[in-house]
Amino acid sequence: MSENEEIIKIIEILFESGKTKDFSKLRDIHLNDPKFSSFSDLPPYDLKDFQNTIELEELKFVSISDYNYEIKSPKISIFENTAVVAIELIQKGMLVDTKAYTGEHMEINGRATFVLIKQPTWKIMHIHLSKTNM
Repeated sequence: MSENEEIIKIIEILFESGKTKDFSKLRDIHLNDPKFSSFSDLPPYDLKDFQNTIELEELKFVSISDYNYEIKSPKISIFENTAVVAIELIQKGMLVDTKAYTGEHMEINGRATFVLIKQPTWKIMHIHLSKTNM
């Protein structure tokens, strides 16, 4: 498997956890370090650390049934043990309110930037997700 394929696989694991609701690999693909950071396309919009990111990713994916995603136009730049990945991202599903037993179809068209570091395997060290009007 090429380095580009390894890197895309890590990002796919993140979004596949939304489809499968299997969150066991989330901690393995993120860098558990104070240097980790993330911005989301959903509130809260503040800069998050490792623990908050994991918790909010799980909460987001649990709240969306029939979740699906599409990664488009990936651009991967590798600089020794660091990689920057820019993608267009489409996320779809049914946002479920379990208290009111209601659901609302959602579609997020956006962009995402991932910074990964190889230590010794590729880990996500920064995520920036933002909505667009694509």
